[in-house]
Amino acid sequence: MTTEATLPSTSASPTARQVWTRTRGVALALVLLVAAAIAIAVIRSDARHGELDPRSVDPNGSRAVAELLADRGVDTRVVTTLDEAAAASGPDTTLLVATPDLLTRGQQSRLHDSFAGSGGRTVLVASGSASVERLAPGVTADPATSLDSTLAPDCDLPAAQRAGTADTGGVRYTTTHLDADQCYPSERLATLLRIPDTTGNGDTVALGAPDILLNDRLDQQGNASLALQLLGSRPHLVWYLPSLSDTSATATDDERGFFDLLPSGWLWGTLQLFIAAALAALWRARRLGPLVPEKLPVAIRASETAEGRARLYRKADARDRAANALRSTTRTRLAPLTGVPVTQAHTPEALLPALSAHLHGDGQDLHALLFGPPPSDDAALIALADRLDALEREVRRP
Repeated sequence: MTTEATLPSTSASPTARQVWTRTRGVALALVLLVAAAIAIAVIRSDARHGELDPRSVDPNGSRAVAELLADRGVDTRVVTTLDEAAAASGPDTTLLVATPDLLTRGQQSRLHDSFAGSGGRTVLVASGSASVERLAPGVTADPATSLDSTLAPDCDLPAAQRAGTADTGGVRYTTTHLDADQCYPSERLATLLRIPDTTGNGDTVALGAPDILLNDRLDQQGNASLALQLLGSRPHLVWYLPSLSDTSATATDDERGFFDLLPSGWLWGTLQLFIAAALAALWRARRLGPLVPEKLPVAIRASETAEGRARLYRKADARDRAANALRSTTRTRLAPLTGVPVTQAHTPEALLPALSAHLHGDGQDLHALLFGPPPSDDAALIALADRLDALEREVRRP
């Protein structure tokens, strides 16, 4: 029985258990991150079902305000494409844009051109910086939203004065229009703006939050009064719900890249993850000074080190490296015995003539033995080791 079977393994490759122990923390974090993302997506999808839809009776729908408007003789028509919304422009029509930020740049410009100077009213609901500057030129959305939801009118707009306090707190606006009505201020910035057209009797209303239009908030504060006055000033109300099926969103002059379609929060979150990863890498790779050699706690025999390296070579099928190590060591030991400097031990032109003169052997055999190609299999490697050992013994023989 060979002794190889009883020797403990000296392989440096980690076991499956070690790999799992090292990576289970990262795997658990990834699982939790994916689960949280799925949960948030499900919750948000449920919460946004039918939001601001005048046909929906959900808490976030707007069926109630549409029914109240119908009782006052205002007909409400829902459209989902830009062509339908643009075709509805007129002095007797109010256009409500439910989610202006979903429109592309081209859609925003086209919609503004359709209603500018038409004499009708355009109501922009929670229009952010991505849309308000095109739909209402001269108006800018502040990055910080209102901290309070219920605000007082504090303006001369008759509709706001009659409604009183209302839930308009959301996006805050500033404007360069001196004749604009700036109502429901939060920290001196308006959450409701009315900008009259320069020609005709039309106007544009920027509403900072959709709360006054929602079914479950309509009966609170002066929400119902404000909503009816803003949407009931004309006999026709066109309720525009932007849709992904609208082909005008795919116009070639309005193409946006992948990063333009990502919400800003995802971009900032990705940047933070990269920064955290870089800091973690610096923390784990930090060096407090040069390496300090230490004595091993136990003495390791040279035979064990050689055997461990041999096992690694065998596991990797690195016969070429093993043969090169054997030949290099043999040449280094033979050179002083034949009068060749150690610095020229690996030069065939210097070592082989001296070695041939010492042994009176065939130089071609010595060249193949000491400088030949790597062995083709394990048996050839063992035979090479035996021949090198025999050569060294013969040179050392007196």
